[in-house]
Amino acid sequence: MARLSEKIGYGFGDMASSMFWKIFSFFLPFFYSNIFGLSLIDAGMLMLVTRVWDAVSDPMMGVICDRTHTRWGKYRPYLLWVALPFALCGVMLFMTPDTGYGFKLFWAYFTYILMMTCYTAINVPYGAMLDVVTTSSQEKTVFSSYRMFFSYAGSFMALLAWEPLCGLFNGTGAGTPLESCSPRAWTLAMTVIGGACCLLFLLCFAMTREVVDSRSKASVGKDFRTLMTNRPWWIMNGVAIFNNFYNIIRGSAVAYLFANIIGGSHDVKILTFALTAGVFLCIGELVNMVSVPLAVPLSMKWGKKSTFMSALLVIIVTSVAFWFCPATTGGIWAMVGLQVAFAVALGVVSPLVWSMYADVANYSELVNGSASTGLIFSSASMAQKFGSAFGGAAVMWLLSGFGYDTAPGAVQPQLALDGIMAMMSFIPAGLACVAFVLLWRYPLTSARMEHIMSELKALRMAPADGPRKDNMEDFADLP
Repeated sequence: MARLSEKIGYGFGDMASSMFWKIFSFFLPFFYSNIFGLSLIDAGMLMLVTRVWDAVSDPMMGVICDRTHTRWGKYRPYLLWVALPFALCGVMLFMTPDTGYGFKLFWAYFTYILMMTCYTAINVPYGAMLDVVTTSSQEKTVFSSYRMFFSYAGSFMALLAWEPLCGLFNGTGAGTPLESCSPRAWTLAMTVIGGACCLLFLLCFAMTREVVDSRSKASVGKDFRTLMTNRPWWIMNGVAIFNNFYNIIRGSAVAYLFANIIGGSHDVKILTFALTAGVFLCIGELVNMVSVPLAVPLSMKWGKKSTFMSALLVIIVTSVAFWFCPATTGGIWAMVGLQVAFAVALGVVSPLVWSMYADVANYSELVNGSASTGLIFSSASMAQKFGSAFGGAAVMWLLSGFGYDTAPGAVQPQLALDGIMAMMSFIPAGLACVAFVLLWRYPLTSARMEHIMSELKALRMAPADGPRKDNMEDFADLP
């Protein structure tokens, strides 16, 4: 049984990752289009190219860390080695050179690719640690829940602080609209966030340990070949892609929703805070954080698959309902209520994704006789980043297709306003439906995983070359 401090320390790692990731996902598109000065088409292509590179580099990092052996373990040392470069690259990403458009576009590609390479170098090993910090499948869900709790806590703090930080460094106060903040203010705000992330990764390194010595006994080529025949892995990749796809589109649309539809003329306040894009997003992160612990008892009662599918149904319904909320005081309160319901479901889903990938890794180790945990978890990260790549690019291209005008103070056409609402409602609902259909075919139920973990425990106690053959009839319908 792992100590509480280890679970908290493990959570600090995703707290750091999430602080950066949510700023990138929800505010970077707005930064590129309204502050940095890129066209919507160029910004969309930038999002796609850089994040696709980020995604395809994940398996490379998975192979590398699977074959790393140090006194600190296989995956944990990367938290120490990459923490500072990770923070510095984030700051560079939000720098705006005072040059012509061509160099600015080059700088955007250079810094984004560099940032995403560092993100891969620290996040893939961090994710793979889930499979070596405990030997219990159920405790992995607990670790994953701690991870997601702290992830949402980090997101909440970063999103809540972002607009006040930009206003503070702009010299005009915390209530300054983001579109009115200078490029320098955005850079300094990210400097604060980056310093916090570096510290959190170092704490994660210091407070965790690897207790499972899982070694990849196969060649890189064999690891990839066996992965290609792993049906649960393919299904989880599809689920992860579409799960992140709808979340990125919806989250990225919030800044445009408040800038162009809700505006600042409403009198809705949450406690003492005026309702802004940042506060609206923070509500979601706070509810996500509170809802994450529900994943453990619900999955113990219903199983991970059934719990995941039920949460997706809630996400679909609440997304569709958002379309029918007018930009009136009552309608805005309805939007807040739907944001809360959406976030509860997303909070339950988030730890299940990583816990189910750990199950896929255990299944693969049993069937194929070789641990390729880093490779499998890198593919999990890859799938999420593909979803993020498509989502980030789709936001820019959809806005362009809807005729959105990026000029300061521009009056948007009705088609653009309807498009923003669609990105908050019908579009994410449709993508969540695809994830639901894919998950329907996922074969690793709770009963199967109990059998797999029993077999795997015996295999680890008496290792042998090649896959374990006895009692494999229970997996006859799996690849």
